[in-house]
Amino acid sequence: MKTKHLIDLESLSVSELMEVIELANRIKDDPKAYSEVCKGKILATLFYEPSTRTQMSFKTAMLRLGGSIIGFDNPQNSSVSKGESLKDTITVVGGYADIIAIRHYKEGAAKAASLYSAAPVINAGDGGHLHPTQTLTDIVTLYNEKGTLDNMCIGLCGDLKNGRTVHSLIKTMSHFKGNSFVLISTPELGVPQYIKDIMNASGCRYTEVSSLNEAMPMLDVLYMTRIQRERFKSYEDYERQKGVFVLDREKLRLAKRDMKILHPLPRVDEIAEEVDYDDRAKYFIQTVYGMYARMALIMKMLENADRKPMPRQSDTHQAKCNNPNCISCSEEYLPRLFKPLGGDMLLCKYCDGRNLI
Repeated sequence: MKTKHLIDLESLSVSELMEVIELANRIKDDPKAYSEVCKGKILATLFYEPSTRTQMSFKTAMLRLGGSIIGFDNPQNSSVSKGESLKDTITVVGGYADIIAIRHYKEGAAKAASLYSAAPVINAGDGGHLHPTQTLTDIVTLYNEKGTLDNMCIGLCGDLKNGRTVHSLIKTMSHFKGNSFVLISTPELGVPQYIKDIMNASGCRYTEVSSLNEAMPMLDVLYMTRIQRERFKSYEDYERQKGVFVLDREKLRLAKRDMKILHPLPRVDEIAEEVDYDDRAKYFIQTVYGMYARMALIMKMLENADRKPMPRQSDTHQAKCNNPNCISCSEEYLPRLFKPLGGDMLLCKYCDGRNLI
């Protein structure tokens, strides 16, 4: 694997993605053969935000590979509670661990961490931005359950604005041929413009609808997501959106018999329990595929890992990102990194936010 850090699956080629998928399947078929490949290696899990599946999946993956674990699942139990910067935490932990998985409530935090870490950094979710290892979980699931990653109509339903799993999945699946998307959300929770730009650049067809019933007959895959309370500025805003989209037995009658239902979990009320017993529901086995996916990723990233931190980076522009949840707005020592988009527009390299000069 050429990339040292996994911040976004965009850093992997399609052939590298397929190598990870194929390794995950080999591990699934013969887990004992891989039970000591990471003996003597240490994974640090730094979870600044609550998590069940992602955190436990990473830990289980490393343990099943024969490695060890350090880290925290609550920043209040670490020096973060004393005001320690992300830079200092990462610099220290990068000296202890061989590989780091970080989840953070600020967008771009994994990118920022990679600037200071001697150990490879894996983005385990950064705010409402990206979640590449969930997408790896999703594509391992799809490859096993559909037999392909091409020529599918994929419906994504719920909070598409703040849903980092949605953003990562669209970005990755747009690289496989013949895929199209049906974006099912309220107008307030539609996908960000930069995701539409990616679909347009890839030539992927997409449709935006506000009715799950309308979308169901078209879909080969339905990716449900919850309305995320933690991403809303007020409880009132959340209350206006929650419960708008609910998948139940009635709606399933409109779907293809071979459609697959995925969900990154946790769910709240967007999938009725009765759906769990339909053979199209794959969200629980999806979590098991995720463990094998993370085992494969850890192995691949440790193959050629060096211990050199990235060279010090300099500002690419004096502008400040206008996304208040961007890590660069709270950790102000970070270099201001932007990519010109033409005209008077800049793209923040931490959070993908668009900024006017």
